[in-house]
Amino acid sequence: MRFEILRLDDVDGSAVDSTVVDAASVNRIVQQAAAVGQRLLIRPAETVSN
Repeated sequence: MRFEILRLDDVDGSAVDSTVVDAASVNRIVQQAAAVGQRLLIRPAETVSN
């Protein structure tokens, strides 16, 4: 499963940037964000069906 991780602005909470990662990478990114006090929004990535 893939997740979209949005980094949020500290002042107004708006999305500053985003990235799509696999499930195995989510924990590492959350740990890094927690270490510096960064706010994240994590949601399942939209998939495109053909």
